[in-house]
Amino acid sequence: MADVSLDFQYKSSIDKVWNALTDSDMLAKWIWKNDFKPIVGHKFQFRSEPNEWWDGIVNGEVLEVNEPHTLSYIWESAGERTTITWTLTEDENGTTHLHMEQTGFSEATKARAGAIQGAKYAWTKNGEQLEKVLAEL
Repeated sequence: MADVSLDFQYKSSIDKVWNALTDSDMLAKWIWKNDFKPIVGHKFQFRSEPNEWWDGIVNGEVLEVNEPHTLSYIWESAGERTTITWTLTEDENGTTHLHMEQTGFSEATKARAGAIQGAKYAWTKNGEQLEKVLAEL
């Protein structure tokens, strides 16, 4: 079962949403600077401003690329190694439904008050930022 499970709807084509999930320049507009490539086995980093609790680096590795329907990668940061999976479907009205799951949090993290809620909050904010990026296309 996913530790974080979120659903988003975008009034953009599945191809535009897929591009926003897989293009390094687009990802930088709604997550962080990165060297992502949608190639299975590719190792990459997201980089943000470090703070007193975190070095600002997320290490990743692409696990699955099934354009334009599924993208999955390792998300490793602050001693925690999880898996992010994006699933995309498009309905007959041209709305893209984007489902996001993050799995694999340690029991210690799950037990820490606010940790999973914090991840949900952060990904919800990212999803809102993605909507703004898509609206500019």
